[in-house]
Amino acid sequence: MAEGSGQTPRPGTDQGAAPLAVPPLAEPAVDREHLVLLRFKGRRKSYYHNRRGVPLRVGDHCLVEADRGRDLGRVLYIGTGPAEWWAVARRQGVLQKAAPEDLARLEATRAEEDAMRAVCTDRIHHRGLDMNLVTVERQHDGRKVTFYFTAEGRVDFRELVRDLAALYRARIELRQIGVRDEARLQGGLAMCGREYCCSGFLHEFVPVTLKMAKTQQLPLNPAKLSGPCGRLRCCLAYEDAQYRESRQCLPRTGAVVQTPDGPATVRQVDLLRGLVTVEGHEPGRLAEWPADRLGRGATAAPDARGATADPRCPEGGL
Repeated sequence: MAEGSGQTPRPGTDQGAAPLAVPPLAEPAVDREHLVLLRFKGRRKSYYHNRRGVPLRVGDHCLVEADRGRDLGRVLYIGTGPAEWWAVARRQGVLQKAAPEDLARLEATRAEEDAMRAVCTDRIHHRGLDMNLVTVERQHDGRKVTFYFTAEGRVDFRELVRDLAALYRARIELRQIGVRDEARLQGGLAMCGREYCCSGFLHEFVPVTLKMAKTQQLPLNPAKLSGPCGRLRCCLAYEDAQYRESRQCLPRTGAVVQTPDGPATVRQVDLLRGLVTVEGHEPGRLAEWPADRLGRGATAAPDARGATADPRCPEGGL
């Protein structure tokens, strides 16, 4: 970059001219067109910077920087990516596209992992450890082997690590995971007939609460609200913001509203269609009205916080 604008004027130049402002030095810009998302065994995903400009396409396999070595993964995405992906990607990069011998080695590695899982399970039973081995993942260069397991509490697996390290002459890592991670690693079909969201496209787990189900007016049936992991289904969070926004413009159950037929009490609210079911002067006689047909001057029943209708709702709504 030229630096003439920041130099002291030489004799004979116009000393009265205003000096040009020199912009502060900034960090070198990251080439955001070279972020690569890879998937490894067990649907594990991570982000890498293709700083070498290796020619890749979605579906290709490539070698990447790993813990003290190299690993091999399949390309899921190539592009700019959000800033939070780059926080991880800038620390690790793509090395080269996988060669045919690398893919052949991948098949052999998967067979070795099955044998390692059987051996580890046997050692767990031999030492009487209260843990459940979920899966085994061996780094492509063989320098590291990760054993994923679940357990109710803390487990002293130091002797188990020594056993495995003596057998495989590699760095052994035992990683305790939760039930949501277990479902993601094992994979399967959800009640909707599609692959588990956590296995298919989710990158990180998001908090899911029972309040989301209540906001969406879903029946509080644990069998229908829980996923295969036994926790609340991840999809409850997808439309939560839309449902909360819809509720702000609709009256609450029990509120007194002004309808074209006179004042009435709200008995039910349809968030998706924006309809309100009310009960008028005649007990038991219900009527259904669009929310925009209800008067703003109605007396709304306050909620537990003392709040009533939201003033941001469209004209005529509550």
